[in-house]
Amino acid sequence: MTTLMASVAAVSAGLFAGAALYVSAVEHPARMSCGPAIAIGEFRPSYKRGAIMQASLALLGSGAGFMVFWNQRDPWILVGSLLLLSVVPFTLLFILPTNKRLLDPALGSDSNHAVPLLTRWGRLHAARTALGSLAFLIFLWRLTNG
Repeated sequence: MTTLMASVAAVSAGLFAGAALYVSAVEHPARMSCGPAIAIGEFRPSYKRGAIMQASLALLGSGAGFMVFWNQRDPWILVGSLLLLSVVPFTLLFILPTNKRLLDPALGSDSNHAVPLLTRWGRLHAARTALGSLAFLIFLWRLTNG
């Protein structure tokens, strides 16, 4: 059962990190290159779909990681679990205020605020990508060398 949970943790973290990396390296730069009107228009539906997927993966992966830690007492698994779980409060504390402003229908695509908000969101999302990627690497390392 521990190997199964370790695999669930690693796969969940890997999917989270992969999706986050795609958004940071491909989707967000592409949306930014289209100008504020298209960027805001694309961000809104993209965010709503991505938020559900990424939150679910972070919670599933960290929960599985905590179960593995409980059974093995491997401090690295605890670190990976905490890193993956940390994306949830990071999102709520740091990214959600920016998300709310970007999702506000009152924010016009020609607003002077749109580009700085999108730029800020990109930097914050990159931090979330790093947290998830580090968790994935730790889980993968412990799964293959545990």
